[in-house]
Amino acid sequence: MKQLLLNFIATICVFAMVSAQGYTTPDTGTTFTLNDLVAASPTTITVSGSTYTLIDDLTISATDTFLMDTDVTLEIGADILITVFGTFHVTANQVTITAINPASPYEGFRFEEFSNIQIQNATIQYGGGLRVLTETFSIDNCLLTNNVSGAATGGVIALSRGMAQITNNIISFNDTPAISSGANSAVSPYIFNNYIEGNNQANSNRPQINIGTTLATDPLQIVQNTIIGDRSLDMVGGIAVSNFVGGNINAIIDDNIIIDNRYGLTILGNNSFAYIRNNHIENNDTQGDPNLGGSGISLNTSSAGMNVIASGNQIRGNLWGITVIGQATINLGDGAGNIGENVFSENGNGGVTYALYNNTPNNLMAMNNCWDETNLPNTLADAENVIVHQNDIGSLGLVTFDPVNCGFLSIDETQLQDISIYPNPTKGELFIANNTQYQQMNVYGIDGKLIMVQTLHPGTNELQMDLTPGMYILELHGNQSKTIKKLMIQ
Repeated sequence: MKQLLLNFIATICVFAMVSAQGYTTPDTGTTFTLNDLVAASPTTITVSGSTYTLIDDLTISATDTFLMDTDVTLEIGADILITVFGTFHVTANQVTITAINPASPYEGFRFEEFSNIQIQNATIQYGGGLRVLTETFSIDNCLLTNNVSGAATGGVIALSRGMAQITNNIISFNDTPAISSGANSAVSPYIFNNYIEGNNQANSNRPQINIGTTLATDPLQIVQNTIIGDRSLDMVGGIAVSNFVGGNINAIIDDNIIIDNRYGLTILGNNSFAYIRNNHIENNDTQGDPNLGGSGISLNTSSAGMNVIASGNQIRGNLWGITVIGQATINLGDGAGNIGENVFSENGNGGVTYALYNNTPNNLMAMNNCWDETNLPNTLADAENVIVHQNDIGSLGLVTFDPVNCGFLSIDETQLQDISIYPNPTKGELFIANNTQYQQMNVYGIDGKLIMVQTLHPGTNELQMDLTPGMYILELHGNQSKTIKKLMIQ
Protein backbone atom coordinates (compact mmCIF):
# COMPACT_ATOMS: atom_id res chain seq x y z
CA MET A 1 0.00 0.00 0.00
CA LYS A 2 2.83 2.40 0.89
CA GLN A 3 4.46 1.76 -2.51
CA LEU A 4 1.17 2.38 -4.33
CA LEU A 5 0.70 5.62 -2.44
CA LEU A 6 4.21 6.74 -3.34
CA ASN A 7 3.62 5.88 -6.99
CA PHE A 8 0.35 7.81 -6.93
CA ILE A 9 2.04 10.88 -5.42
CA ALA A 10 4.85 10.67 -8.00
CA THR A 11 2.29 10.50 -10.80
CA ILE A 12 0.51 13.58 -9.44
CA CYS A 13 3.82 15.49 -9.25
CA VAL A 14 4.75 14.57 -12.82
CA PHE A 15 1.29 15.64 -14.03
CA ALA A 16 1.65 18.95 -12.19
CA MET A 17 5.05 19.53 -13.75
CA VAL A 18 3.76 18.83 -17.28
CA SER A 19 0.67 20.99 -16.88
CA ALA A 20 2.79 23.86 -15.55
CA GLN A 21 4.72 23.90 -18.83
CA GLY A 22 1.70 25.18 -20.75
CA TYR A 23 1.14 24.36 -24.41
CA THR A 24 3.75 23.74 -27.10
CA THR A 25 2.61 23.56 -30.71
CA PRO A 26 3.31 20.21 -32.43
CA ASP A 27 6.10 21.37 -34.82
CA THR A 28 4.26 20.14 -37.90
CA GLY A 29 4.39 23.24 -40.09
CA THR A 30 0.94 24.36 -38.92
CA THR A 31 -0.36 27.93 -38.75
CA PHE A 32 -2.26 28.66 -35.54
CA THR A 33 -4.68 31.53 -35.02
CA LEU A 34 -5.94 32.30 -31.55
CA ASN A 35 -9.06 30.25 -32.24
CA ASP A 36 -6.87 27.32 -33.28
CA LEU A 37 -4.94 27.59 -30.03
CA VAL A 38 -8.18 27.65 -28.03
CA ALA A 39 -9.27 24.47 -29.77
CA ALA A 40 -5.88 22.80 -29.32
CA SER A 41 -5.44 23.67 -25.63
CA PRO A 42 -8.50 25.13 -23.87
CA THR A 43 -6.64 24.87 -20.56
CA THR A 44 -4.01 27.27 -21.90
CA ILE A 45 -6.13 29.87 -23.64
CA THR A 46 -9.81 30.79 -23.53
CA VAL A 47 -12.00 33.17 -25.49
CA SER A 48 -14.95 35.47 -24.83
CA GLY A 49 -16.04 37.50 -27.84
CA SER A 50 -12.94 39.19 -29.26
CA THR A 51 -10.99 38.89 -25.98
CA TYR A 52 -8.66 35.92 -25.53
CA THR A 53 -7.10 35.02 -22.19
CA LEU A 54 -3.79 33.19 -21.93
CA ILE A 55 -3.44 31.48 -18.55
CA ASP A 56 -0.38 29.31 -19.11
CA ASP A 57 2.90 29.50 -20.97
CA LEU A 58 2.77 29.18 -24.75
CA THR A 59 5.58 27.94 -27.01
CA ILE A 60 5.50 28.14 -30.81
CA SER A 61 7.70 25.40 -32.25
CA ALA A 62 10.29 25.93 -34.99
CA THR A 63 8.16 25.01 -38.01
CA ASP A 64 4.87 26.43 -36.71
CA THR A 65 3.33 29.90 -37.07
CA PHE A 66 1.31 31.99 -34.62
CA LEU A 67 -0.79 34.43 -36.67
CA MET A 68 -2.83 37.33 -35.28
CA ASP A 69 -4.69 38.64 -38.32
CA THR A 70 -7.92 39.94 -36.77
CA ASP A 71 -8.56 42.85 -34.38
CA VAL A 72 -8.52 41.27 -30.92
CA THR A 73 -7.39 41.71 -27.34
CA LEU A 74 -5.07 39.11 -25.83
CA GLU A 75 -4.98 39.21 -22.03
CA ILE A 76 -2.11 37.34 -20.37
CA GLY A 77 -1.83 36.09 -16.82
CA ALA A 78 0.85 37.02 -14.30
CA ASP A 79 4.35 35.71 -15.10
CA ILE A 80 3.17 33.94 -18.27
CA LEU A 81 5.76 33.71 -21.06
CA ILE A 82 5.28 33.38 -24.82
CA THR A 83 8.29 31.74 -26.48
CA VAL A 84 8.64 31.63 -30.26
CA PHE A 85 11.03 29.30 -32.09
CA GLY A 86 9.03 29.53 -35.31
CA THR A 87 7.01 32.41 -36.80
CA PHE A 88 4.99 35.11 -35.06
CA HIS A 89 3.14 37.58 -37.28
CA VAL A 90 0.71 40.29 -36.16
CA THR A 91 -0.96 41.67 -39.29
CA ALA A 92 -4.33 42.97 -38.07
CA ASN A 93 -5.30 46.64 -37.97
CA GLN A 94 -5.53 46.83 -34.19
CA VAL A 95 -4.35 44.27 -31.64
CA THR A 96 -3.96 44.80 -27.91
CA ILE A 97 -1.66 42.54 -25.88
CA THR A 98 -1.97 43.29 -22.19
CA ALA A 99 -2.04 41.79 -18.71
CA ILE A 100 -5.18 40.35 -17.16
CA ASN A 101 -4.30 42.50 -14.18
CA PRO A 102 -1.99 45.47 -14.89
CA ALA A 103 -0.68 45.18 -11.34
CA SER A 104 0.53 41.62 -12.12
CA PRO A 105 2.50 41.80 -15.39
CA TYR A 106 3.03 38.85 -17.68
CA GLU A 107 6.62 37.73 -18.31
CA GLY A 108 6.69 38.94 -21.91
CA PHE A 109 7.93 37.48 -25.21
CA ARG A 110 11.08 35.52 -25.97
CA PHE A 111 11.89 35.33 -29.69
CA GLU A 112 14.49 32.61 -30.10
CA GLU A 113 17.31 32.53 -32.66
CA PHE A 114 16.06 31.82 -36.21
CA SER A 115 12.47 32.76 -35.35
CA ASN A 116 10.64 35.06 -37.79
CA ILE A 117 8.93 38.00 -36.10
CA GLN A 118 6.79 40.69 -37.72
CA ILE A 119 4.55 42.86 -35.52
CA GLN A 120 2.44 45.80 -36.65
CA ASN A 121 -0.46 47.91 -35.34
CA ALA A 122 -0.27 46.42 -31.85
CA THR A 123 -0.46 47.85 -28.35
CA ILE A 124 1.90 45.91 -26.07
CA GLN A 125 1.59 46.85 -22.42
CA TYR A 126 1.93 45.67 -18.80
CA GLY A 127 4.33 42.87 -19.70
CA GLY A 128 8.00 42.02 -19.45
CA GLY A 129 9.05 43.26 -22.88
CA LEU A 130 10.39 41.64 -26.05
CA ARG A 131 13.60 39.57 -25.82
CA VAL A 132 14.82 39.46 -29.41
CA LEU A 133 17.37 36.69 -30.02
CA THR A 134 16.62 36.44 -33.74
CA GLU A 135 17.97 38.30 -36.75
CA THR A 136 14.54 38.48 -38.39
CA PHE A 137 12.57 41.03 -36.41
CA SER A 138 10.41 44.01 -37.37
CA ILE A 139 7.96 46.09 -35.37
CA ASP A 140 6.00 48.92 -36.97
CA ASN A 141 3.29 51.37 -35.88
CA CYS A 142 2.96 49.89 -32.40
CA LEU A 143 2.50 51.34 -28.92
CA LEU A 144 4.72 49.87 -26.20
CA THR A 145 3.94 51.34 -22.80
CA ASN A 146 3.93 50.52 -19.09
CA ASN A 147 6.10 47.45 -19.51
CA VAL A 148 8.51 46.21 -16.84
CA SER A 149 11.63 44.08 -16.59
CA GLY A 150 10.79 40.47 -17.43
CA ALA A 151 11.73 38.38 -20.45
CA ALA A 152 13.62 41.50 -21.54
CA THR A 153 15.69 43.25 -18.90
CA GLY A 154 17.86 45.74 -20.77
CA GLY A 155 15.03 47.44 -22.60
CA VAL A 156 11.44 46.97 -23.73
CA ILE A 157 12.94 45.79 -27.02
CA ALA A 158 16.17 43.97 -26.12
CA LEU A 159 18.23 42.99 -29.19
CA SER A 160 20.94 40.36 -29.61
CA ARG A 161 21.48 39.89 -33.35
CA GLY A 162 21.17 41.31 -36.79
CA MET A 163 19.47 44.37 -38.21
CA ALA A 164 16.08 44.69 -36.51
CA GLN A 165 13.59 47.10 -38.10
CA ILE A 166 12.00 49.34 -35.44
CA THR A 167 9.83 51.92 -37.22
CA ASN A 168 6.99 54.36 -36.55
CA ASN A 169 6.32 53.23 -32.98
CA ILE A 170 5.44 54.99 -29.74
CA ILE A 171 7.58 53.67 -26.87
CA SER A 172 6.71 55.48 -23.67
CA PHE A 173 6.80 55.33 -19.89
CA ASN A 174 8.21 51.85 -19.49
CA ASP A 175 10.23 50.81 -16.43
CA THR A 176 13.20 49.88 -18.61
CA PRO A 177 14.87 51.73 -21.50
CA ALA A 178 13.07 51.72 -24.82
CA ILE A 179 15.61 49.87 -27.00
CA SER A 180 18.80 48.10 -25.92
CA SER A 181 21.42 45.56 -26.89
CA GLY A 182 24.04 43.72 -24.88
CA ALA A 183 27.57 45.04 -24.62
CA ASN A 184 28.93 42.05 -26.56
CA SER A 185 25.99 41.63 -28.98
CA ALA A 186 26.85 43.18 -32.35
CA VAL A 187 23.61 44.59 -33.73
CA SER A 188 22.77 47.28 -36.28
CA PRO A 189 19.04 48.01 -36.00
CA TYR A 190 17.20 50.53 -38.15
CA ILE A 191 15.45 52.77 -35.61
CA PHE A 192 13.31 55.16 -37.64
CA ASN A 193 10.58 57.70 -36.88
CA ASN A 194 9.72 56.50 -33.38
CA TYR A 195 8.32 58.68 -30.60
CA ILE A 196 10.21 57.71 -27.44
CA GLU A 197 9.31 59.37 -24.14
CA GLY A 198 9.86 58.86 -20.43
CA ASN A 199 11.36 55.38 -20.56
CA ASN A 200 13.54 53.88 -17.81
CA GLN A 201 11.07 54.92 -15.15
CA ALA A 202 13.20 52.82 -12.80
CA ASN A 203 15.69 55.72 -13.15
CA SER A 204 18.74 53.49 -13.53
CA ASN A 205 21.92 54.82 -15.12
CA ARG A 206 20.89 53.91 -18.67
CA PRO A 207 19.63 55.97 -21.61
CA GLN A 208 16.38 55.52 -23.49
CA ILE A 209 18.25 54.03 -26.47
CA ASN A 210 21.21 51.98 -25.25
CA ILE A 211 23.17 50.15 -27.95
CA GLY A 212 26.43 48.24 -27.60
CA THR A 213 28.69 47.23 -30.46
CA THR A 214 27.43 47.19 -34.04
CA LEU A 215 28.02 45.15 -37.13
CA ALA A 216 31.26 46.18 -38.82
CA THR A 217 29.85 46.48 -42.35
CA ASP A 218 26.23 47.52 -41.78
CA PRO A 219 25.66 50.70 -39.74
CA LEU A 220 23.35 51.21 -36.82
CA GLN A 221 20.82 53.80 -38.01
CA ILE A 222 18.96 56.04 -35.55
CA VAL A 223 17.03 58.42 -37.79
CA GLN A 224 14.14 60.89 -37.38
CA ASN A 225 13.16 59.84 -33.87
CA THR A 226 11.80 62.06 -31.12
CA ILE A 227 13.39 61.19 -27.76
CA ILE A 228 11.85 63.11 -24.87
CA GLY A 229 12.96 62.61 -21.27
CA ASP A 230 10.95 62.71 -18.08
CA ARG A 231 12.42 65.64 -16.17
CA SER A 232 11.66 63.97 -12.85
CA LEU A 233 14.28 61.30 -13.73
CA ASP A 234 17.88 62.42 -13.09
CA MET A 235 19.79 59.35 -14.34
CA VAL A 236 18.28 58.71 -17.78
CA GLY A 237 20.13 59.79 -20.91
CA GLY A 238 18.93 60.09 -24.49
CA ILE A 239 21.10 57.86 -26.72
CA ALA A 240 24.28 55.91 -25.94
CA VAL A 241 26.35 53.77 -28.30
CA SER A 242 29.17 52.03 -26.45
CA ASN A 243 32.09 49.75 -27.25
CA PHE A 244 33.49 48.22 -24.09
CA VAL A 245 34.43 44.78 -25.48
CA GLY A 246 36.81 45.35 -28.39
CA GLY A 247 34.15 45.38 -31.09
CA ASN A 248 33.15 48.12 -33.51
CA ILE A 249 30.82 51.07 -33.66
CA ASN A 250 29.48 52.01 -37.08
CA ALA A 251 26.59 54.44 -36.71
CA ILE A 252 24.41 56.98 -38.49
CA ILE A 253 22.53 59.26 -36.09
CA ASP A 254 20.57 61.80 -38.12
CA ASP A 255 17.56 64.11 -37.85
CA ASN A 256 16.53 63.23 -34.30
CA ILE A 257 14.95 65.47 -31.67
CA ILE A 258 16.55 64.76 -28.26
CA ILE A 259 15.14 66.84 -25.40
CA ASP A 260 14.95 66.84 -21.58
CA ASN A 261 17.23 63.90 -20.80
CA ARG A 262 20.23 63.68 -18.44
CA TYR A 263 22.43 64.00 -21.54
CA GLY A 264 21.64 64.03 -25.23
CA LEU A 265 23.92 61.65 -27.12
CA THR A 266 27.12 59.83 -26.17
CA ILE A 267 29.53 57.56 -28.02
CA LEU A 268 32.00 55.59 -25.91
CA GLY A 269 35.00 53.48 -26.90
CA ASN A 270 37.43 53.14 -29.76
CA ASN A 271 37.03 51.47 -33.18
CA SER A 272 34.17 53.93 -33.57
CA PHE A 273 32.89 55.70 -36.66
CA ALA A 274 29.72 57.78 -36.64
CA TYR A 275 27.86 60.41 -38.58
CA ILE A 276 25.89 62.79 -36.32
CA ARG A 277 23.86 65.13 -38.52
CA ASN A 278 20.93 67.50 -38.33
CA ASN A 279 19.84 66.60 -34.80
CA HIS A 280 18.03 68.98 -32.43
CA ILE A 281 19.62 68.36 -29.01
CA GLU A 282 18.13 70.61 -26.37
CA ASN A 283 17.80 71.01 -22.59
CA ASN A 284 19.43 67.73 -21.66
CA ASP A 285 20.24 68.74 -18.09
CA THR A 286 17.88 66.83 -15.79
CA GLN A 287 20.60 65.75 -13.37
CA GLY A 288 21.96 69.26 -13.10
CA ASP A 289 25.50 68.24 -12.14
CA PRO A 290 28.06 69.23 -14.81
CA ASN A 291 30.63 66.87 -13.27
CA LEU A 292 28.40 63.88 -14.05
CA GLY A 293 26.77 64.68 -17.35
CA GLY A 294 24.61 67.16 -19.18
CA SER A 295 26.36 67.23 -22.58
CA GLY A 296 24.43 67.65 -25.77
CA ILE A 297 27.01 65.37 -27.41
CA SER A 298 29.72 63.56 -25.41
CA LEU A 299 32.54 61.52 -26.98
CA ASN A 300 34.89 59.49 -24.81
CA THR A 301 37.54 56.88 -25.49
CA SER A 302 40.74 56.02 -23.61
CA SER A 303 42.67 55.10 -26.77
CA ALA A 304 42.83 56.33 -30.33
CA GLY A 305 40.38 55.07 -32.91
CA MET A 306 37.28 57.29 -32.84
CA ASN A 307 36.15 59.18 -35.93
CA VAL A 308 32.95 61.22 -35.64
CA ILE A 309 31.69 63.58 -38.33
CA ALA A 310 29.05 66.08 -37.17
CA SER A 311 27.18 68.70 -39.18
CA GLY A 312 23.93 70.61 -39.11
CA ASN A 313 23.17 69.88 -35.46
CA GLN A 314 21.35 72.39 -33.27
CA ILE A 315 22.63 72.12 -29.71
CA ARG A 316 20.90 74.34 -27.18
CA GLY A 317 20.34 74.65 -23.45
CA ASN A 318 22.47 71.73 -22.26
CA LEU A 319 25.02 71.94 -19.43
CA TRP A 320 27.72 71.46 -22.06
CA GLY A 321 27.40 71.71 -25.83
CA ILE A 322 29.91 69.09 -27.01
CA THR A 323 32.49 67.44 -24.73
CA VAL A 324 35.40 65.49 -26.23
CA ILE A 325 37.26 63.38 -23.67
CA GLY A 326 40.35 61.15 -23.46
CA GLN A 327 41.51 60.32 -27.00
CA ALA A 328 38.20 61.02 -28.75
CA THR A 329 38.01 63.15 -31.90
CA ILE A 330 35.27 64.91 -33.82
CA ASN A 331 35.16 66.71 -37.17
CA LEU A 332 32.74 69.63 -36.83
CA GLY A 333 33.59 71.16 -40.20
CA ASP A 334 36.77 71.00 -42.24
CA GLY A 335 36.03 73.34 -45.14
CA ALA A 336 36.04 70.40 -47.53
CA GLY A 337 33.90 67.29 -47.11
CA ASN A 338 32.16 68.45 -43.93
CA ILE A 339 30.23 71.72 -44.20
CA GLY A 340 29.95 72.21 -40.43
CA GLU A 341 26.90 74.45 -39.86
CA ASN A 342 26.32 73.27 -36.31
CA VAL A 343 24.46 75.77 -34.12
CA PHE A 344 25.17 76.31 -30.41
CA SER A 345 23.11 78.34 -27.98
CA GLU A 346 23.05 78.75 -24.20
CA ASN A 347 24.90 75.58 -23.31
CA GLY A 348 26.59 76.18 -19.99
CA ASN A 349 26.92 75.79 -16.26
CA GLY A 350 28.19 77.85 -13.36
CA GLY A 351 27.48 81.02 -15.27
CA VAL A 352 29.92 80.06 -18.08
CA THR A 353 28.96 79.12 -21.63
CA TYR A 354 30.59 75.97 -23.05
CA ALA A 355 29.81 75.29 -26.69
CA LEU A 356 32.78 72.93 -27.19
CA TYR A 357 35.16 71.54 -24.57
CA ASN A 358 38.13 69.76 -26.16
CA ASN A 359 39.37 67.85 -23.13
CA THR A 360 41.88 65.87 -25.23
CA PRO A 361 45.38 66.44 -26.66
CA ASN A 362 43.95 66.07 -30.19
CA ASN A 363 43.58 68.94 -32.62
CA LEU A 364 40.01 69.33 -33.89
CA MET A 365 38.55 70.88 -37.01
CA ALA A 366 35.45 72.99 -36.35
CA MET A 367 34.96 75.42 -39.23
CA ASN A 368 31.80 77.20 -40.40
CA ASN A 369 29.75 76.82 -37.24
CA CYS A 370 27.51 79.28 -35.40
CA TRP A 371 28.95 79.28 -31.88
CA ASP A 372 26.60 81.67 -30.09
CA GLU A 373 23.14 81.97 -31.56
CA THR A 374 22.22 84.68 -29.05
CA ASN A 375 24.91 86.98 -30.40
CA LEU A 376 24.55 87.29 -34.18
CA PRO A 377 26.63 87.60 -36.26
CA ASN A 378 29.48 85.79 -34.51
CA THR A 379 33.06 86.99 -34.50
CA LEU A 380 36.18 84.90 -33.91
CA ALA A 381 36.30 86.38 -30.41
CA ASP A 382 32.72 85.22 -29.78
CA ALA A 383 33.72 81.68 -30.75
CA GLU A 384 36.87 81.77 -28.63
CA ASN A 385 34.78 82.75 -25.61
CA VAL A 386 32.72 79.53 -25.74
CA ILE A 387 35.41 77.02 -26.80
CA VAL A 388 37.84 75.44 -24.32
CA HIS A 389 41.05 74.21 -26.01
CA GLN A 390 44.80 74.81 -26.21
CA ASN A 391 44.45 78.59 -26.00
CA ASP A 392 42.94 78.10 -22.53
CA ILE A 393 44.88 75.07 -21.23
CA GLY A 394 48.23 74.36 -22.84
CA SER A 395 47.98 70.54 -22.61
CA LEU A 396 44.81 70.44 -24.70
CA GLY A 397 44.53 70.14 -28.44
CA LEU A 398 43.86 73.15 -30.65
CA VAL A 399 40.41 73.75 -32.16
CA THR A 400 40.46 75.35 -35.61
CA PHE A 401 37.22 77.30 -35.81
CA ASP A 402 38.04 80.01 -38.37
CA PRO A 403 35.85 80.88 -40.21
CA VAL A 404 32.80 81.17 -37.99
CA ASN A 405 29.49 81.30 -39.82
CA CYS A 406 25.91 82.02 -38.80
CA GLY A 407 24.84 83.10 -42.27
CA PHE A 408 23.36 79.70 -43.09
CA LEU A 409 20.62 80.26 -40.49
CA SER A 410 17.43 80.83 -42.47
CA ILE A 411 14.54 83.05 -41.49
CA ASP A 412 12.72 79.83 -40.85
CA GLU A 413 15.28 78.59 -38.33
CA THR A 414 15.76 81.86 -36.46
CA GLN A 415 12.11 82.83 -36.21
CA LEU A 416 11.03 79.31 -35.32
CA GLN A 417 12.72 79.82 -31.94
CA ASP A 418 9.94 82.26 -31.07
CA ILE A 419 6.97 80.21 -32.24
CA SER A 420 5.50 77.88 -29.63
CA ILE A 421 3.55 74.70 -30.45
CA TYR A 422 2.00 73.06 -27.38
CA PRO A 423 1.04 70.78 -25.74
CA ASN A 424 2.92 67.99 -27.49
CA PRO A 425 1.87 65.23 -26.94
CA THR A 426 -1.76 66.35 -26.87
CA LYS A 427 -5.17 64.74 -26.61
CA GLY A 428 -6.47 67.05 -29.33
CA GLU A 429 -6.22 70.66 -28.27
CA LEU A 430 -3.25 72.44 -29.85
CA PHE A 431 -1.95 76.01 -29.52
CA ILE A 432 0.38 77.69 -32.00
CA ALA A 433 1.58 80.87 -30.30
CA ASN A 434 3.82 83.77 -31.39
CA ASN A 435 3.16 83.05 -35.05
CA THR A 436 4.62 85.82 -37.24
CA GLN A 437 5.21 84.16 -40.60
CA TYR A 438 3.11 81.06 -41.25
CA GLN A 439 -0.25 81.16 -43.03
CA GLN A 440 -1.04 77.46 -43.39
CA MET A 441 -0.43 74.16 -41.63
CA ASN A 442 -0.66 70.81 -43.40
CA VAL A 443 -1.05 67.69 -41.26
CA TYR A 444 0.33 64.39 -42.60
CA GLY A 445 0.17 60.85 -41.28
CA ILE A 446 3.37 58.89 -40.85
CA ASP A 447 2.56 57.21 -44.18
CA GLY A 448 2.90 60.60 -45.91
CA LYS A 449 -0.80 61.08 -46.68
CA LEU A 450 -2.26 64.57 -46.26
CA ILE A 451 -4.95 64.42 -43.58
CA MET A 452 -5.83 68.02 -42.74
CA VAL A 453 -5.16 71.62 -43.78
CA GLN A 454 -5.46 74.45 -41.25
CA THR A 455 -5.33 78.19 -41.92
CA LEU A 456 -3.11 80.10 -39.50
CA HIS A 457 -3.29 83.77 -38.51
CA PRO A 458 -0.69 85.93 -36.73
CA GLY A 459 -0.43 85.58 -32.97
CA THR A 460 -1.95 82.62 -31.15
CA ASN A 461 -3.97 79.94 -32.95
CA GLU A 462 -6.15 77.54 -30.96
CA LEU A 463 -6.84 74.36 -32.93
CA GLN A 464 -8.77 71.18 -32.24
CA MET A 465 -7.02 68.21 -33.83
CA ASP A 466 -9.68 65.55 -34.31
CA LEU A 467 -7.24 62.73 -34.97
CA THR A 468 -6.80 59.17 -33.79
CA PRO A 469 -3.87 58.54 -31.41
CA GLY A 470 -0.52 58.32 -33.12
CA MET A 471 2.29 60.35 -34.64
CA TYR A 472 1.71 63.08 -37.23
CA ILE A 473 3.85 65.53 -39.19
CA LEU A 474 3.02 69.26 -39.12
CA GLU A 475 4.20 71.24 -42.13
CA LEU A 476 3.97 75.00 -41.54
CA HIS A 477 4.03 77.25 -44.63
CA GLY A 478 4.82 80.95 -45.00
CA ASN A 479 5.43 83.12 -48.04
CA GLN A 480 9.16 82.44 -48.02
CA SER A 481 9.58 79.78 -45.38
CA LYS A 482 8.54 76.30 -44.37
CA THR A 483 9.22 74.18 -41.32
CA ILE A 484 8.32 70.67 -40.20
CA LYS A 485 7.48 69.52 -36.67
CA LYS A 486 6.28 66.23 -35.21
CA LEU A 487 3.02 65.99 -33.24
CA MET A 488 1.91 63.15 -31.00
CA ILE A 489 -1.82 62.61 -30.41
CA GLN A 490 -2.55 60.62 -27.24
